[in-house]
Formats: sequence, structure tokens, C-alpha cells
Amino acid sequence: MSLADTLYQLTPSPPLLLLLIAAIALVESLALVGLLVPGVVLITAAASLAGHQEIALAAVIAVAFVGAVVGDGASFLLGYTQRERVTRLWPLSHHPEWLARGARFFQRYGTLSVFFGRFVGPVRPMVPLIAGMLHMSPRAFTWANLASAALWAPAYVLPGYLLGRTWQQLLDLPEGTETWLIALAVLLVALVVVFSWLRQQVTRPGRLYRLAANGARRHPVMRRLWLAQSWRGRGEVPLASWLLLILTLGALSGWTLMVIQHQGPLNMDLRVDSLFAALTSPALARVGQVLARIGDTYGVLALVLPWGLWLLWKRHLAAFVHIAAGLGGIALLNTLGKALIGRDRPGTPDYLTGSLAYPSAHASTAVVVAGLAAAFIAQELPHRQRHWVYWGAILLVVPMALSRLVIGVHWLSDLVGGALLGLVVCALVRLAWQQKPHPPLAPCPWWWLAAASLVLVGARVAWLPPV
Repeated sequence: MSLADTLYQLTPSPPLLLLLIAAIALVESLALVGLLVPGVVLITAAASLAGHQEIALAAVIAVAFVGAVVGDGASFLLGYTQRERVTRLWPLSHHPEWLARGARFFQRYGTLSVFFGRFVGPVRPMVPLIAGMLHMSPRAFTWANLASAALWAPAYVLPGYLLGRTWQQLLDLPEGTETWLIALAVLLVALVVVFSWLRQQVTRPGRLYRLAANGARRHPVMRRLWLAQSWRGRGEVPLASWLLLILTLGALSGWTLMVIQHQGPLNMDLRVDSLFAALTSPALARVGQVLARIGDTYGVLALVLPWGLWLLWKRHLAAFVHIAAGLGGIALLNTLGKALIGRDRPGTPDYLTGSLAYPSAHASTAVVVAGLAAAFIAQELPHRQRHWVYWGAILLVVPMALSRLVIGVHWLSDLVGGALLGLVVCALVRLAWQQKPHPPLAPCPWWWLAAASLVLVGARVAWLPPV
């Protein structure tokens, strides 16, 4: 008996599994208990079992939504009715700092903390409790609870569900592909960790930034250049942007030369292509098609249109021009790169007839959109909070890029080239922006703008053909 068959036999019945998912979502959101339960791991495992049994995805998301709403509602009710006794309950009686952390979060974001808190691990089970203790309006809490659960349920369920739908392929991989799958995962994690560490180190509080500043002071020419750069902006040399430009431009040049000289797909491309061909299922293919539409010209316009209109309305013309230049520049560079290199795709559907492979326009455009959004958002935040924004951008870009492998229209090297090209454009835009000080972009009605983007993207996916 195969491992897949064994796991299938151990899976609970569909009704029991749906009840289990609802219970995990409830407990994970429940005050006090949720602090001690690894909810993310449990719900991912349960959702993967549901995907393997091919239980309707809508049902899985629905029970997770109900469990999350009930869990936060119970926590709110506990705080609302037992305000004086809560601090004496275990484990808060032994860890008062948990309550203090949640209280600071609530005081900072107010009503929106109920929405935000569901996605922030350390305070997730505490915010509804504190909202109840501070007698937040039950009506406002209910709306925030429902809205956050509506986003939380699919975000937490879908990864596990998709994993479950591909169990058989993952457990019965062609010989030799396991090594490539592990290597690809390790490489992605390593690149993300290195990028996150470097970004923190080359900003003003970072050790590498201080070492570079001390070194520049010892040489007259370097000192003048350093001071000139710091005076142009906000008193901080844009070392992160310069380092990003130098590293990615060099890497892009070397990578592109390797692709041109090879005259065809690399051995790595062929291996990864066969790996994704073995892993792809109808569900993954549908997700890839949806991401393909989100990442094309219509999809990108739908994403950025509300934000661009807001920038114009608020007369943040400099930010609008820089972002527009980045998007226009990446579109031009993609067109020129494809024409000059002339690399064929591994597969060409009808809507891509005549389109070439290198660099991947989807990957490069996703990097520019997410990268510039993260950079402009991060500049309004304290240094210690900026890494969360960049991690979020990476989590958006990676699925978009990998979806091109799922639907078989790009080689892996196309994605690498596109990502490097996108990072070069991000670095150039940020360096241009940092040449002189600008007024802050905050406050921003991000909730309404994000909702408008989601509505437009949904309309694009539903009604417009792929391009």
C-alpha cells in the first residue's frame, strides 16, 4: 500500500472533517486558548485532508469562516462580561505581557485593530478580548469580525487545500525530481531570508550601514559623496537602494548572458519543467490561469488604478510620476528584452501566440508593483516594522511567478531574469525618489483603496479575456 493510500484511510469522514476545521478555526481565534494552540499548522493539515478527499472548497472555507467568527465573538463576549476577572485567569495570570501587547495594539489601531489583529500572530487571540474589556461598540466589532474572517478563511485554508489536492503527485514524484523540489524550496527560503537580513542591515539602524558610514568618513572623497547623498534626501544615504541596484544589475547581466549563450532551455529549466508537469493538477492549473489574468496588463491596471487616482486627488504628483515611470519602464524593458533575445516559450496558448519568453513580464511586473508598493508603505512606518511589509510583498510575488511554471508558459530562467529586471527598476525608481525630501503619503484610506482594487481585479478575472 502506498503512503498516499495510507494517509487517505486515516482521513476522517467529510462531515467530521468539516466539523474539525470549524473547531480549529474557533479555538485558534479564542482568547487564552488560542495563545497555546498551533492553529496555523492544524488548519493547514486539516485543509489538506479536505483537499485530498475533494470536499467542496466552498464548504471548507465556509466552516473556517464560521469558526473564526464564533471564536472572536466568544472572546469579545468574555472580555465584555468578565472584564475584572480576565486578568486573573490562566495563562494571563502568569503572562501579563500578552495582555499589555494586545492593549498597545488596540490603542494604536482602534476599531481597525480587530481587522488587523486576526492576521498578526502574537496578538491574534487577544485583540477581541481587549475590545470587549474596553467596551468597543458591538456593532463595530461585528462588522470588523465578519470582514476579517472573510479574508482570513480563504487565506489560511487555500494553501493546505491545494496541497491536499496534489498529495498523490507529491508522494509519487518521478525519480530524481524530489531533489529538485527540495532544492527549489531551500533556494527560495534562503533568498528571502538573505534579502530580509540585508535590507535591515543597510538602513540607518543596521550594522552594515554604520560600518559603511564610518568607512566613508575616513576618506575625503568618500566623505563628500556620502554627505552629498544624505543631504539630498532625509539625512540617510539610500544605501539599500544602491546596493540593490548594483547587485541586481550585475546578476541580471550575467544571467542574461548565460541564457543567450545557451541557445535553448537550461538543464535546470528542463528539470523544473518536468517537475511542475508532474505536480500540476486541474485545481492548480485553474489557480495559475487566475493569476495569469491578475498579472497581465488589464489585471495590473485594475490593481493600481484606485491608488493612482487617490495619489492624483491628494496631489501626491511626485509619487504618482515615480510609480507610473516604474510601470512604464518595466513594460518597455520587457518588450525590448523579448525582442532582442527571442527565446521561445515551453508552451504557447492561443492568447500568447507571437509572444516570447525571456524575461517573464508577469514576474517582472509583479516585482515592480509589489516592490514599489512595499517601499512606499514602509517609508511611512518605523524601521522595526518595515520587514513585515517586504515579507508581504515577497509572499505576493512568489505565487505569481510560480504560476507561470504551473501553466507551462515560461522556463524557470525566464522567471529569474524577470525578477532581477523588476528589482533593477525598483532600485532606480527608489533612487530617483530619494534624491530629495517629499511630504508623507499618510494618512491613506488603504481599506477603501484595497477593496476597490479587489473589486476591479475580480471583474477583470470574471469578464475580460487573457492578454
